[in-house]
Amino acid sequence: MDAELDRQMGRVLAAEPAGPGLASPWILMYHSVAEEEDDPYLLTVSPGRFAAQMAWLHRTGRRGVSVRELLRARAEGRDGRLIGLTFDDGYADFARHAVPVLREFGFTATAYVVPDLLGTENGWDVEGPRKQLLTVDQVSQLASAGWEIGSHGLGHLALPGLTPAELVEQTVESRRALQALVDGPVSGFCYPYGAVDPPAARAVRDAGYGYACAIQHSPLTGRFALPRCYVGDRDGGWRLRAKQGRHLWRDALTGIRHGSHPQEADR
Repeated sequence: MDAELDRQMGRVLAAEPAGPGLASPWILMYHSVAEEEDDPYLLTVSPGRFAAQMAWLHRTGRRGVSVRELLRARAEGRDGRLIGLTFDDGYADFARHAVPVLREFGFTATAYVVPDLLGTENGWDVEGPRKQLLTVDQVSQLASAGWEIGSHGLGHLALPGLTPAELVEQTVESRRALQALVDGPVSGFCYPYGAVDPPAARAVRDAGYGYACAIQHSPLTGRFALPRCYVGDRDGGWRLRAKQGRHLWRDALTGIRHGSHPQEADR
């Protein structure tokens, strides 16, 4: 099944140039869903605001899904009103605050976790509050319940600038660890800090992932650097609608070629 999904995603994302119906999928990027007064990196959305955002998606006929489900539907030409929902870093509040709301609306989502740090805290956010990360058991339970689990690197390190051996460790080893944990395939990778360059994209592809999420549109945008839309606590329906419009505008402005392979960015 994983190989077939990878083949389908490759076929759809290889379409070029990107016409009106082939714009990169709209994927929302969340981190933490919690009540937080101290939020210097603006990574936290309150549970109430998150519920309102999901209610807006539902009310406007959209449905939030995991990136895995989004790309499968896209390959089959039925992604119409689907919106990708992603949660970076693997915060424990994903299970506590986000999952119940998502279930209420019949939505799915992808959680990108850091296998070497499960059950610990977000030590990389040096100026932010300490937040608990999902435990090994929680990740296993989420995967068993159907939530997509993806890799956020082995130790939440930015990939650009790492040696070839370090890139292999962060991509191959994190995938191997997660596949053993969830007892199934892991198709998705998310670049820590959204940082991606050609060697990083090649490493992710060579590690066997079917896709990877970045943040910004760039010359690498495509199957291994899908752009995403940041969502914060200030975002209501009008702001989300505007952000979707900006996403489509950036697609058109940059003339994305969705079939680009990582090595082509070196040319």
